[in-house]
Amino acid sequence: MKLQKIFAEFLGTALLLLAVIGSGIMATNLTKDEGIQLTINAISIVSMLYLIITLFGPISGAHFNPVVTLGELFKNRIDAKSAGAYIVAQFAGGFCGTVFANLIFNKPAIFQSQHERTGTNLFISEIFATAGLVMVIHLLIDQKRTNLAPFIVPAWITTAFYATSSFVFANPAVTVGRIFSDSFAGIAPECVLKFIAAQILGAFIGLGLTKVLTNDK
Repeated sequence: MKLQKIFAEFLGTALLLLAVIGSGIMATNLTKDEGIQLTINAISIVSMLYLIITLFGPISGAHFNPVVTLGELFKNRIDAKSAGAYIVAQFAGGFCGTVFANLIFNKPAIFQSQHERTGTNLFISEIFATAGLVMVIHLLIDQKRTNLAPFIVPAWITTAFYATSSFVFANPAVTVGRIFSDSFAGIAPECVLKFIAAQILGAFIGLGLTKVLTNDK
């Protein structure tokens, strides 16, 4: 596998976490209104998604998400070695993006989040958000309309931001990266495994929905 593909996954995920964490810190600096904070965070994230999918999609396929990579592996569109390299790059990029966001806002490079996100509703929310994301991506691929991904994927994320209770993490690399910033966008370490379990379950549901919608039989 070309190193450019792996680096694109690393850099894209790092930029995504920079948007997640940086805009979260900026939002709390600007206002105490949680609705406005959420909107600032959402605008930054979906704008960054548009940029990185557009620019890096032709290089690596623009996964930036371990469950997306696992879905591609499940569908035999990527080999196991490449999938492993992608996933390592995504987690490394998420960590580095978080650290950089902390530094540019004059925070400690690593400071563990204390933001507890618990409850059955959040678990169900993450299943739904991830299932929808995976379904959207695979329907675009199966319909040969991946040129629309820079618009459709951010559209789903924007909708899920305001329609779910978990603020649509839907990405294990993003979830782990958020551990290392005690900010509006952070998540306490003890909550992470449940979020990732929900995301993996949601990914399989998304693949199943895609199969139902695209299987002639």
